[in-house]
Amino acid sequence: MKKLALAVAFAGAASTAMAGSYAKDDVVMEPVVVVEEAAQSSSSAGLLIPLLLIAIVAAAAAD
Repeated sequence: MKKLALAVAFAGAASTAMAGSYAKDDVVMEPVVVVEEAAQSSSSAGLLIPLLLIAIVAAAAAD
């Protein structure tokens, strides 16, 4: 009788452990798109400082 109770206990534990399915889930999550705004800079800002330096050097050399 003890062996029968033990077999029932193991069978019950095994059936709950194997509960579930191996079927593929059809849950589709769309990817999160992160849009980062770039800082707007003028292209003339990169030229302004070198042009000012050249103008200062040219003015100093002209004297």
